[in-house]
Amino acid sequence: MGKVTGFLEIDRQTQKYQPASDRIRHFREFTLPMSDEEVGKQAARCMDCGIPYCHGPTGCPIHNQIPDWNDLVYSGDWEGAIRNLHSTNNFPEFTGRICPAPCEEACTLNLEDTPVAIKTVEQAIADKAYKLGLIRPQPAKAASGKRVAVIGSGPAGLAAAQQLGRAGHEVHVFERESRPGGLLRYGIPDFKMEKHWIDKRVEQMKGEGVTFFCGVQVGVDRKLDELTADYDAVLYCGGAEKPRDAGIPHGGLTGVYDAMPYLVQQNRRVGAEPVDSAGWPSEEIWAGGKHVVVVGGGDTASDCVGTAFRQGAVKVTQLDIRPQPPKTENKLEVWPYWATKMRTSSSQAEGAIREFQVATLEFTGEDGHLTGVKCAEVDARRKPVPGTEFIIKADLAFIAIGFAGPMETGVLADLGSRLATTSDSRGNVAVAADDETYKSSVDKLFVAGDVRRGQSLVVWAIREGRQAARAIDLSLMGTTTLPR
Repeated sequence: MGKVTGFLEIDRQTQKYQPASDRIRHFREFTLPMSDEEVGKQAARCMDCGIPYCHGPTGCPIHNQIPDWNDLVYSGDWEGAIRNLHSTNNFPEFTGRICPAPCEEACTLNLEDTPVAIKTVEQAIADKAYKLGLIRPQPAKAASGKRVAVIGSGPAGLAAAQQLGRAGHEVHVFERESRPGGLLRYGIPDFKMEKHWIDKRVEQMKGEGVTFFCGVQVGVDRKLDELTADYDAVLYCGGAEKPRDAGIPHGGLTGVYDAMPYLVQQNRRVGAEPVDSAGWPSEEIWAGGKHVVVVGGGDTASDCVGTAFRQGAVKVTQLDIRPQPPKTENKLEVWPYWATKMRTSSSQAEGAIREFQVATLEFTGEDGHLTGVKCAEVDARRKPVPGTEFIIKADLAFIAIGFAGPMETGVLADLGSRLATTSDSRGNVAVAADDETYKSSVDKLFVAGDVRRGQSLVVWAIREGRQAARAIDLSLMGTTTLPR
């Protein structure tokens, strides 16, 4: 471990933010990096627990060896730290920015509400590694003679492609959009993660022999049968982009949208791309000078809030049907699992009005345009309470209540009934692939990521991509050295 008494002597510290009044004026990242000395002190707080729940199944899905690289950072061994971190995580600069850090919830010090600043240290390791030139292409020493196609370049597809390329396979990645990254690029706002981080990794992967084909929608521009005929294995890493149906009447009013098209449009603006891309609404969605209502209480809803403020919204109200959670959790009942407690995102802290235990009944309007959102308080069963109805003024509304599996177009439409699927209790489509083989019911076709497990965290997508790569390598070669 680092400093034996570090957790007793050093207070928890995380990255600070630019003031809200400054950061809402741009779409860049707004965290203020800590010095190497400060990061080292935070790493020194790690207790090197006998059972480190932070990197077990309750904490980090990809099993980052957190106590190990905390010790290396404390010792000033940045090269050793990034080597250790890369052994479990292909893209720590992604997770260090956008992962909600279940590892910190599982930290033993969280029993005292002062967990080790694991996410901060992780991002610092990755950023320092780039500055020191430690992140370079790692091409395979020998070619395997096998060809693998990866459909989708989100975190699952990228992780799988990098692992397979380093195993010596010829890897081709097919991406529907004009640039790689999937919803990492088009769904995550730039103020949470600037897209040059994706570009850096793509260049690294190209140096490792991975080839990217963008603007190609498999199932439309190129049939899946062609891929299964031309390649030894095909890995489908589509996302879970189908919005969950809110069932809120809106009468065809303009001004009511699902969250994802709005976020994609703004990310395209920042990336100097046309906003009217195929598959997304052609009309421009803009919050400047408007009263905005966001329905939903999750990360996507929060991203809509932050984007609206940066576009110049007059007022942003966020509606959550759930009751307001307690400020703190009962540690003895919840730890080391993720706790339901009052959390305020950086976007919400920029001035959002949050309404809890409120049901959205209807979108109202005049002359075909949205003018308000009719709401009501709900009881413990989340049923509207008669007589509590009220209307919130709104010129623009976004529905951000989650996703119900992959879009039934492209690959899924091309496959039709050949792909065995089942729906889970949340409405996600679970493709017939298991945690060991990731094989589908179609010959040569493997499946990983959100299309398989449903809407989830980026860290879970990376894990799925890495595991699927190992399964493919084992299937093709009969043996594998790729970690699971």
